[in-house]
Amino acid sequence: MSPSEQKLRELIRQGEGISTEFKACRNQLSRDVFETACAFLNRHGGTILLGVEDSGQVGGIEPDAMTRIKKDFVTAINNPQKLNPPAYLAVDEVKLDGKVLLHIYVPESSQVHRCNGRIYDRNEDGDLDVTDNTVLVAQLYLRKQTTYSENRVFPHLGLDDLDRDLIAKCRKTAWLRWEEHPWKDMDDLELLKSAQLYQTNPETGMSGITLAGILLLGKQLPLLNTVPHHRTDLILRKVNLDRYDDRDFVDVNLVESYDRIMAFVHKHLPDPFYLEGTTRISLRDTIFREVASNLLIHREYTNAFPAKLIIEYGQVRTENSCRPHGFGRLDPENFTPFPKNPVIAKFFRQIGRAEELGSGMRKMMKYSRAYSGAESELIEGDVFRIIVKVPEFSKNADPAPPQVGEQVEESYTPKVIVSRSDTNSGPESGPESGPESGPESIHDRVLRVLQASEMSKSEIAQAIGHASISGKLNQRIREMLNNGLLEYTIPDKPNSRLQKYRLTAAGRRLAEKG
Repeated sequence: MSPSEQKLRELIRQGEGISTEFKACRNQLSRDVFETACAFLNRHGGTILLGVEDSGQVGGIEPDAMTRIKKDFVTAINNPQKLNPPAYLAVDEVKLDGKVLLHIYVPESSQVHRCNGRIYDRNEDGDLDVTDNTVLVAQLYLRKQTTYSENRVFPHLGLDDLDRDLIAKCRKTAWLRWEEHPWKDMDDLELLKSAQLYQTNPETGMSGITLAGILLLGKQLPLLNTVPHHRTDLILRKVNLDRYDDRDFVDVNLVESYDRIMAFVHKHLPDPFYLEGTTRISLRDTIFREVASNLLIHREYTNAFPAKLIIEYGQVRTENSCRPHGFGRLDPENFTPFPKNPVIAKFFRQIGRAEELGSGMRKMMKYSRAYSGAESELIEGDVFRIIVKVPEFSKNADPAPPQVGEQVEESYTPKVIVSRSDTNSGPESGPESGPESGPESIHDRVLRVLQASEMSKSEIAQAIGHASISGKLNQRIREMLNNGLLEYTIPDKPNSRLQKYRLTAAGRRLAEKG
């Protein structure tokens, strides 16, 4: 008897339970098989055996019906009208006592599923319709929210799949930051267990490296074999808007990914001189340390959506898949932080790559205003987005920096920095240029017309008396965006043909003063 056959016999001998269901299905699918699949998805997963009676007697599936049953099951389970969200489940043929059965493994899902519009949960050996029980539905959603994929155990992974030199480096970094750090005298396996990167699955009793462990410290090949969709795409897109000006495709472990993200930021973003009191602070590094750690820590790694950091003119935006606990823009003063991957977050804090939950976000928002004059945006949803406005300094620009203390910073708006090549150039030709100086500059006219409503660039040009969109108008709008006076109405698609502009709170205050 083969091991697989022996395992199947043992499964049938144990009978139906919270994670096992039998269906006769001799020549057609049982209608309630989809309710069971839905219940398993919503609970802890399970196995469905088609061709086995409720009593455990093996009847098998008639050969002539086999192909049709498999096709009907796969078609229905991928149909959102039947199961929503759809699932992608494999149906395998297995033989026992000369009879053919269909074996369907249903994994636990991170989402709540409905079958024919109804929500099912698994209760002992039955499927329970909980749709009308608000308490049970709420508990189901809460259970999904508190189930962390980072703790998934991979028994086939061991220490040889991890970068041992990187483990040593992280151990040293931790105890240099804290002399009595417990990692100091631990061997590698003890460190992994202490950091919850090596765990035992309570249901199977099998131990191994967790998803968090292989993500944080894994060698590249074992990491990509385990999480083949893992990557962070770093893109510079300022001149070539159709493709990119520079790109780094990052598919290494998270500790090394963090270093690659910061190197890309250092390469392409300015770091203006800034004093807080008498202390020099790198605004760029303070802000983007939080951006980089957020991009890596709070991602849902079971989702194949690729994470991105895109540097554009006047802003940086990031995207990563998320299991949201709310939707919309986060308010740093009133939001309640919720850890998406607490084990990964804790490890990053031990090695100084992340702040305590919530404090890093507040620090990022605080220094964003000094960096560009505008607050950063954090937008939660199925895809989590961060938008950080950044200054654009020409190589010939006046390097004199703002030097402000913390008290001044709260009301500080950076001055417009214009390169000398711009100030030395003559007026643009054509009637659309208009006077840049005088009773009312382009800057002032844009502020005035946008007080009334949102406008596209062509509408702004018409409203201020230009025949078309001039180069100087483009330049002034860019400067006003960078200085936090204007903002996009479609921030995640700055080049959209539907894009319009509106005044920020700072822009409205300045317009009212004028």
